[in-house]
Formats: sequence, structure tokens, C-alpha cells
Amino acid sequence: MVFPRGGVRALAPIDLQLNRGEFAALVGPSGCGKSTLLRLVAGLLEPTAGSLSIENRSSGEVRLSNAHTLSFVFQQAALLPWRHVAGNVSVPLELEGISKSERNARVEEMLRLVGLEDFARALPHRLSGGMQMRVSLARALATQPSVLLLDEPFGALDEITRQRLNEELLRLWGNDGFTALFVTHNVYEAAFLSQRVLVMSKRPGQIVADIAVPFEYPRDSSLRSEPEFARLTGDISRALEVASS
Repeated sequence: MVFPRGGVRALAPIDLQLNRGEFAALVGPSGCGKSTLLRLVAGLLEPTAGSLSIENRSSGEVRLSNAHTLSFVFQQAALLPWRHVAGNVSVPLELEGISKSERNARVEEMLRLVGLEDFARALPHRLSGGMQMRVSLARALATQPSVLLLDEPFGALDEITRQRLNEELLRLWGNDGFTALFVTHNVYEAAFLSQRVLVMSKRPGQIVADIAVPFEYPRDSSLRSEPEFARLTGDISRALEVASS
């Protein structure tokens, strides 16, 4: 992937396949192209070479279709400040032309899933950062996507809130079975969430390690104190150190 302006080569050739329902985490040094790769998958950027497909369609076709196969959760919650919580979750459903009665039922279900049913009429500025990210997750999942892309969504949160939302995200994934690609700088978060940790090299980024995570689901906070978890995060950290050199 080469950006036309300045001729910056962001990504080297990448050969990657994610299976339906898989949860993969993507780690790498700053500036290695993790977010660029996510945006390519989302169809927000066009690859300058090679091809990329989601369920046998190009990512651009998926993005423009009404099926809403794919949803994206960004680093910031990016909520509309003039809309209450329910109104923010409703936005993608409105864009799809879903009837009001179905929208309301879907929004109510999503808010219940993320534990915000009592805040449906609250405006975003009245919510904590963690609650705002819950709204962002509810909005992304409201269209029932088969692929969820997450670009460091919990990076700005305190550690306790981040861990709680990690567990919440795994519960939602267990319920819905979407395919997830999660970008993070935190190796502990990557190991806790995913079935595979993909390690990228410095720019131009390429995948230099694909580390299997052996822990069964469901996972809870006790996993983080297990010796096997410490060993795995050590392996990921060493792979990341090599990738950054």
C-alpha cells in the first residue's frame, strides 16, 4: 500500500486470511500501518496493489451494500453530541432505512446487551468515557454485522475500565459470533481477547508473527493472573520487540 501524496509505502505485501467467527488481534510498533490495514479491510482505502475480499466481495462493495456486513469502532466514540444515547445507536439503522418500530426494538436490545438501558435518554456529555465506548459498540453491533473492525477502541481508558470492556466485548462476540479484527498496542489486551495475535513489523508493515492463543472461552479476569498467560504475553512482547528493531 503506497499513499499517492508523498509516495509513503505504508504496507508491504500481506497474505492474511481470517475465518468466519474468528477473533484476531493486531499489534505492532507505532506507525507500522495497523490502522491503514484496518481501513483497507473496511473499504475506506483502496489498495494500490493486490486484492482484498470479504465473503467473496471486495471491501468497497461490502461498504456500499445495504447488507451492512461490516462495522467499524474507532479510537474515539465519535458520538453525535446533540443526540441522546438511543438516537446515536439508531443512526446506522436509519441510514439503512429500517422502519421506526424495528429500529426502536433493535436499539433497546443493543442497549440492554451493553448494560445502558437506563441511559437511553442521556446525552453523551453526561456519560463516562467507558460508557461512551459502550454506546459506540452498541451502535456498531446494531446492524448485526458479520465483521467488526476495532481500532484501539479502549486505548484512552483507565486499566480497570479497559479490562471490564474487554470482558464485555468477548461476551458480545460470544453471543453474536461476528468476525473481529482488533488493533491494540497492549499485548495483555491482545492475548486476553483473541484466538490469534498478529504481529506487524515497522513500516512498511507486514505480518511477521502469527501467534495462536490457547485459552478456552469464556475468559474472565482470573486468566490474567495465570502463569500461562504471563508466558504468552512474554512471547508476544518478544516478537514485537524483534518486529520493532
